Amino acid sequence: MDFTPLTLEGVVLIRPRMWDDGRGFFFESWHHEKFSAAGIPAQFVQDNHSKSAQGTLRGLHYQIQHPQGKLVRVTAGEVYDVVVDIRRSSPTFGRWLGCTLSAENRHMLWVPPGFAHGFYVVSECAEFLYKCTDFYAPEHERSIRWDDPELDIPWPLVGGGAPTLSKRDAAGTLLRDAEVFP
Repeated sequence: MDFTPLTLEGVVLIRPRMWDDGRGFFFESWHHEKFSAAGIPAQFVQDNHSKSAQGTLRGLHYQIQHPQGKLVRVTAGEVYDVVVDIRRSSPTFGRWLGCTLSAENRHMLWVPPGFAHGFYVVSECAEFLYKCTDFYAPEHERSIRWDDPELDIPWPLVGGGAPTLSKRDAAGTLLRDAEVFP
């Protein structure tokens, strides 16, 4: 596996080693020893799998208590994946980064606790997998607005139209008003 630290401390792009042949492909999506050696000693307790239609935007989510580290990847389709540093003590507080995750490129992204996370479905539909380091705690979940003008994320909106959002995401808060990590 190739582990590439990105511009926000702790966020890592993972490119798995692929074995392709006439039958299909194989790759390791998780190997505790290899991830630990790369500085990601995560212990996962929950796996999630979502399917979303084109134009769906999920996020920007985080849990203020029981924060989750997430290893994310796409198994069908393509998404634009975004993480935002919401650790007030971090020198990169309020900065974000985005990358394309797809079934074709098979890249994975490690999102450590302390970051808000979201994605936008670019393809007709996408299936998204999350390995999480803590359990889902809906009472502690928060959402930052996808269109926060301070963040100014250039989401690749298909046809330039508004994304499809959940009620919770449509009611998200601006980063300046959000409950964040110390």
